[in-house]
Amino acid sequence: MIDFDTYIKMGEPGSKERAEAWKTAIGLQAVDGLKTSEYLNETAAKHIEGDITIEQVKELIDTYY
Repeated sequence: MIDFDTYIKMGEPGSKERAEAWKTAIGLQAVDGLKTSEYLNETAAKHIEGDITIEQVKELIDTYY
């Protein structure tokens, strides 16, 4: 699982916002009793770190599933 709080506290401004958005999205999944896959978590981390864009995230996730 991604340590979103570390990204939020220590991350650069862009990383902070991305981490907060992912934390919210994954949290909403958890509210419905759903667990995210390791692939999604890894992809989210790449996006938070700025290695890929949100468009690339969508493409990767669409292709994976």
